[in-house]
Amino acid sequence: MASQSHFDTSCDLPPLPEYKTTLMPPFLPPIPDKLLTVILPIVAYWGLSMLFHWIDTKDYFPQYRLHTPAEVSSRNKVSRWDVVRDVVIQQVVQTVVGWLLGMTEPDDVVGKEVYDVTVWARRIRIAQRAIPAMLAFVGLDAGGIAKDLNMSHPVLAGVIMGGRYSPLQTTAMASDGFVGTTIGFTVWENVLANAMYWYIVPALQYGIAIVVVDTWQYFLHRAMHMNKWMYTTFHSRHHRLYVPYAYGALYNHPIEGFLLDTLGASIAYKAAGMNTRQGMWFFTGSTLKTVDDHCGYALPWDPLQRLTSNNAGYHDVHHQSWGIKTNFSQPFFTFWDRVLGTVWTGGDVSARYEKAKIAAQKKMDQDVKTTITHSNVAESVIQDPRPYQHDKNNATDLSVITVQDQQPLPPAGKAELQAAGSRQQVLDDRKDGGAQVLVQEAAEEKEARSLLKRSGRRRTASSLSQTDSLKGLKDRVTGSMHGRAGAILGMESNR
Repeated sequence: MASQSHFDTSCDLPPLPEYKTTLMPPFLPPIPDKLLTVILPIVAYWGLSMLFHWIDTKDYFPQYRLHTPAEVSSRNKVSRWDVVRDVVIQQVVQTVVGWLLGMTEPDDVVGKEVYDVTVWARRIRIAQRAIPAMLAFVGLDAGGIAKDLNMSHPVLAGVIMGGRYSPLQTTAMASDGFVGTTIGFTVWENVLANAMYWYIVPALQYGIAIVVVDTWQYFLHRAMHMNKWMYTTFHSRHHRLYVPYAYGALYNHPIEGFLLDTLGASIAYKAAGMNTRQGMWFFTGSTLKTVDDHCGYALPWDPLQRLTSNNAGYHDVHHQSWGIKTNFSQPFFTFWDRVLGTVWTGGDVSARYEKAKIAAQKKMDQDVKTTITHSNVAESVIQDPRPYQHDKNNATDLSVITVQDQQPLPPAGKAELQAAGSRQQVLDDRKDGGAQVLVQEAAEEKEARSLLKRSGRRRTASSLSQTDSLKGLKDRVTGSMHGRAGAILGMESNR
């Protein structure tokens, strides 16, 4: 318990109230918040993943799929069982680190809220003291202005005088019998102080955490692509999923998973000065965003995909052989990609995105220029080629790959350099990459373009039935994985 024993008559600030703290009740009794903080992200991960998997197996939104079921089966270089195993390993590490992190934090308490709001109100009052000097600096007399306003606008007059509100002084008795004069707060000071404590400061904390985790993940993620040893040793494991799906979001090498995700989120949490309850929602929100980014659907009504351009379509580019060295930003915003020139500049180069784009435009009545990948193809010829200016010359292994096996072809300019560097990285990965990845993707691209062309001949884009056209496209793709697995995860070996 901490308290203010008597009024402070030596200053003109309102006194701080007494308070007594008690432990904050658990959000979900009887589970302690610190335990729930490590449990809830895992529940959120598998809950949202299974929702998307259910959508996959029921084929509810084929028109919004970025890839066909056949591609999931044929292009990925890892079995679903291996994905689940490695995700569970990462979540075990994540749980241990989260529990240790919780041990360094004090228990959340309640009962001090009024005291903390009053502290903010005092800060607001102190800040007002600079106003007379600021007015004097520009040649204005604060006293004269306040005198003119005192009768009609007494509160404004008090602000101009540096937070001196004489009508707010009252005489009161403290708990020890000491009689003193107290100074109260105005309504606007109380409103602003409450807003600062309950809304503005928490929002800033979440904002800081997002900036920190985005920054941490961008630069470490980028380093793992720019350094050949780091890519082939650690990060190439995640890119065995050339066609991402929801529960593969945390499929990583254990060391990468710890450094990139677990440690990055922990640093963001600490840097933002969050309490346990705030950390619970930050970790859970980050998890949901990561799963959604790998879901494989461009859903026009998905709030996580509408709030930021760093979504499933944007991140899908990063998993393709022609865009693997672009779009490093994750999980929230694309700021660093755009500032440092690593955003994909080739537009919706793949025919795979066309059906999702058409469906989304019809659903949301969007302009025809809307792209699934949030990329403007015009930028390819006008953007600074850095940091890809040497990638085409360094793509020595790519010269033996025929043009037919380098599909889709990117537009000229920066996108061409990005695609060359990305495909060379796939070729550098002797274990899970290689020329067969490019050949296979080119074949899938050729088939997708052929089906779109045939669909376009049957009907014009304006009158094409969304259900008929996209269902027809899906039915023509052979090797559908639907119905092949009885288990909930549809496990099969893709090796």
